[in-house]
Amino acid sequence: QVQLVESGGGLVQAGDSLRLSCAASGRTFSSYAMGWFRQAPGKEREFVAAISWSGGSRYYVDSVKGRFTISRDNAKNTVYLQMNSLKPEDTAVYYCAAGGLYGSRKEGDYNYWGQGTQVTVSS
Repeated sequence: QVQLVESGGGLVQAGDSLRLSCAASGRTFSSYAMGWFRQAPGKEREFVAAISWSGGSRYYVDSVKGRFTISRDNAKNTVYLQMNSLKPEDTAVYYCAAGGLYGSRKEGDYNYWGQGTQVTVSS
């Protein structure tokens, strides 16, 4: 069992940066790939980024490539999402998820989910 707790969300202006953190409980964190998803008001949840269990592979949705960076620290049981050059369209609740080994863009490939953290970007 893995419990995930996100933090780091907030209200920022367009062009600003935020770093989201997702702290995991349990000793098996390093055995899982991790993903970040987001859900904007009135929209379905969408994939943002994923990282393999070792950190050796990373994947991004096209809309965040070059602006967002996913990373993990297995010693701290934490995965991060560094978000730079934020845009109003990045406004959403951001969720981290754990599951699989190599990283996936599909929600169904993740077994554990956090409660989400709100990111609001004003123009």
